[in-house]
Amino acid sequence: MVQGIVLKVDSAKKTIVVSCAAIPGYMEAMVMPFKLREPQNLTGIVPGATVRFNMAEANGVSYAENLQVVQVSNYESEPTEAARLSFLERTMDPTMAAKLVHVGQAVPDFALTDQARRVTYLSQFRGKVVVLTFSYSRCPNPNYCFRLSNNLSQLERRFRSSAKRDLILMTIVIAPDQDRGEALARYADTWKADPALWRFLTGSVADVRAVSELFGAAFWDDDGYLTHTFHTAVIDRDGRLAANLEGNQFTAEQLGDLVETVMARPRQGVTASSPSSQGR
Repeated sequence: MVQGIVLKVDSAKKTIVVSCAAIPGYMEAMVMPFKLREPQNLTGIVPGATVRFNMAEANGVSYAENLQVVQVSNYESEPTEAARLSFLERTMDPTMAAKLVHVGQAVPDFALTDQARRVTYLSQFRGKVVVLTFSYSRCPNPNYCFRLSNNLSQLERRFRSSAKRDLILMTIVIAPDQDRGEALARYADTWKADPALWRFLTGSVADVRAVSELFGAAFWDDDGYLTHTFHTAVIDRDGRLAANLEGNQFTAEQLGDLVETVMARPRQGVTASSPSSQGR
């Protein structure tokens, strides 16, 4: 039994490439291609999805059998409460589903302010791969915001030689009333973030919420501490959503494998910029 993060899907050839978790006593964590020997609908198998399957081998070819998407589950108190609140919010506001960007769709442009007080547009990084996540400085649990930010720090180190040419990291701060100005700069400095590569972004609560809704991320204030969902998005060089990883159970290495795969894709053509991005 193998579990991992999908990096590539070729529906025509019935093949997938997976960043596999280690199997103790059998194999280390590694990236592997798999063929599907039996007819199977690949709907829902997209880059970034967590999958589980039985691995079989014949004549030097690895096959994925009984392939299924794993619904990310995290039974720690905050994610469980966040899932309940998300369900209630979607039920009360059916328009939220229409705001969500799906894999392969263009991500709408947005503008927020970074740790150097610069207005930053998503569209100004067209031609680079963008990796973004959501966090805030006062998050008390090291498995939450700290872990997601540490994933970006690991990306900064892994792709150091080509990062400024090919990659931009973004942390969308979901507590703008607390994390702005000097506080935002101190938060970025905690990670020794290179501002040319890693932008810590904030804005009004409404602006931050509008960006988070694009990726299905949500947050709720609870006496200064936030209950929030976990999302890490990868946007390709053409401004399209390449993957949206939910939860915090993937490794930094798996995220890096996914980012490397997206960086290697040829560009398909520049998507149209929104009016806000013209002239810069």
